[in-house]
Amino acid sequence: MSPAPSEAMPTEEAVRAALRGVIDPEVGMNVVDLGLIYGIEIGSRSVRVAMTMTTPACPMGSMITEDAREAIRDIAPEGADVVVDLVWDPPWSSERMSENAKRHFGW
Repeated sequence: MSPAPSEAMPTEEAVRAALRGVIDPEVGMNVVDLGLIYGIEIGSRSVRVAMTMTTPACPMGSMITEDAREAIRDIAPEGADVVVDLVWDPPWSSERMSENAKRHFGW
């Protein structure tokens, strides 16, 4: 069960923590450790996230993006604007992955 949203806007750290629950099902790793999160902006009544996929041809892109929106909505105040922008610049590379993710894949 998700925690009840509060009236305060979440911090960047809280958004990142929520996004760690969003898994790319093709690789079984969360989007934060994969390095798919390019930016998080917290406004007075909004959260905007720029994220990418490992490839523009990712068949799960829509599902992952919607999962990210839902994870943020779960921690944002009711009525807050939640936007997840799918971006392709700069292109994703494995250098963006966390050390934990690199170890997971044996890199």
